Amino acid sequence: MSQEKPLILVTNDDGITAPGIRALIEVMKQLGDVIVVAPDSPQSGMGHAITISDTLFCDQITVKETYKHKEYSCSGTPADCVKIATQEILHRKPDLCVSGINHGSNSSINVIYSGTMSAAVEAGIEGIPAIGFSLLDYSLNADFEPTKKYVKRITKNVLKHGLPKGVVLNVNLPKLKESEIKGIRICRQANARWEEEFDKRTNPQGRDYYWLSGRFVNEDEGEDSDEHALSQGYVSVVPVQFDLTAHQFLQELNTWEFND
Repeated sequence: MSQEKPLILVTNDDGITAPGIRALIEVMKQLGDVIVVAPDSPQSGMGHAITISDTLFCDQITVKETYKHKEYSCSGTPADCVKIATQEILHRKPDLCVSGINHGSNSSINVIYSGTMSAAVEAGIEGIPAIGFSLLDYSLNADFEPTKKYVKRITKNVLKHGLPKGVVLNVNLPKLKESEIKGIRICRQANARWEEEFDKRTNPQGRDYYWLSGRFVNEDEGEDSDEHALSQGYVSVVPVQFDLTAHQFLQELNTWEFND
């Protein structure tokens, strides 16, 4: 590989053959040398899970004979893919890790559950600038063409400017035609949540089982949130970090009397 080009690690949570990662690869090939390490099957909603009680396999595969870059199919989670890529496969630390393009939203509270974003966060933990991309379309037949211009524009900026240590970008793209997308907005994460419930059923053997379902509730009326930007036809870009400390509460917590 040429050392003159940035080395870009590509991963996702929908699986290595998903259309979204294929679209992301095509954009990244215009910007640098690409290595793909992605799950061998869908891993949506896995969050930051890692494989510690089972064997992990990672095999080089050929998705298309015309591809010149290398691709590896991993039996683990998105976070596993980043770990094994950086420690076992790559000859040097990548200049960038991109994850996605996810089939479905990872805005607001969804970032916590997202395998797509967990791969990006794992890269951030290892000191690699990282971006997670998601399209607000859950269909396997989703049209990723309108997203490519914005994916390229955001990626070029990260390659040029870098990111602060511990910070990665959560990028969500509206399900719109390219002509309908108004641009890019830098946002905060919306205060939204899922009102969940379980659909309880019984199988033919008489054993109960459950399907998780729910309703997404956006309680945030602010115009600076990712949910608002997306609803107005903008691409949302939220800087996120893996430090979960509630810094604003530290001073008050120190006034509590724990040692009586």
